[in-house]
Amino acid sequence: MSADSTIHPLTKRTVSNQQQITIDKENIGIRLDVFLTSRFPDYTRSYFHRLIKSGFVKLNEKRTKSGYLLRLGDKVSIEFVSTEIDMQPVSMPIDVVYEDDDVIVVNKPAGMVVHPGKGNETNTLVNALLYYTNELADTGAYFRPGIVHRLDKDTSGLLVVAKNQRALWRLRKQFDSKQIHRIYWALVWGDFEEEQGTVREAIARSRKNPLKFVVDVRGKDAVTHYKVLQRFQYVTLLEFKLETGRTHQIRVHANYLHHPVVGDQLYNGRENQLMRLPENLRKRGAHLLKMLDRQALHAKQLTFIHPTTGERLSFEAPLPQDMQDALNKLPDLFLLDEKDVKS
Repeated sequence: MSADSTIHPLTKRTVSNQQQITIDKENIGIRLDVFLTSRFPDYTRSYFHRLIKSGFVKLNEKRTKSGYLLRLGDKVSIEFVSTEIDMQPVSMPIDVVYEDDDVIVVNKPAGMVVHPGKGNETNTLVNALLYYTNELADTGAYFRPGIVHRLDKDTSGLLVVAKNQRALWRLRKQFDSKQIHRIYWALVWGDFEEEQGTVREAIARSRKNPLKFVVDVRGKDAVTHYKVLQRFQYVTLLEFKLETGRTHQIRVHANYLHHPVVGDQLYNGRENQLMRLPENLRKRGAHLLKMLDRQALHAKQLTFIHPTTGERLSFEAPLPQDMQDALNKLPDLFLLDEKDVKS
């Protein structure tokens, strides 16, 4: 087997299957990676790109490139390799909402990081999933097997995990084509004159703070739809629908609207908001922040098309206890304005 200098030292590669194909006239002129993806639809193009780069795909017994244009009689040999992940499985409770042979839907608690990274090597959702199952798709990154999309550490709620390559590929295509629908609930500071709206502002990493993202024309397009669910005097319960999936998108757009998510330390949602309250209500605001030691943001609904059956699946996760307790307490902390009291 060829050595793969791109493989992380915490992974092991094993050959699971070998095949050889002779190119016929129908496939002349097709890119090698495109041909392999069409021939083996359960694998992604990026998967074959990695195999080719690593020397697990040979052309006429020699290494080649993904963009090679096939010729009549070319012999393509493929070593299909599976990933054996050498990371520590951790016995941690995870709330599995749904599971079958292809996917796992998890209700992630606030405070749990999705996958290992700098400063978070263990006790992540991936570590818990590795303990729970040995069936997770190879995403091409050793530290995030099965992970199709992510939630911030202190955001709770639903995400879908792929158990095999076909599910991974088809779910990624749904994200790219905006067929996966995600609805979030959040408590934000302030009131809205309108009942609903849309933010269409590009997002880029902050030049001043690499941990933050900001609205910036040089960034990637980002679209967030919002709707008022319940009003309080200084806090509003909003529903957010994502049309794109940029890092920190809801939190950045909420801050851009001057309605940061309650409890969001990174995006202006904690103590500096207290000074905007009337002086006699600042202690009540502080009490609300004491109840919420993280951003009050929850991925409440998730809808996608099943990668094998084609059935449209929809899941909903109730508000976590801290957000529900805060929501129950808000009428006592911040009474509704008279104009909002229904007779």
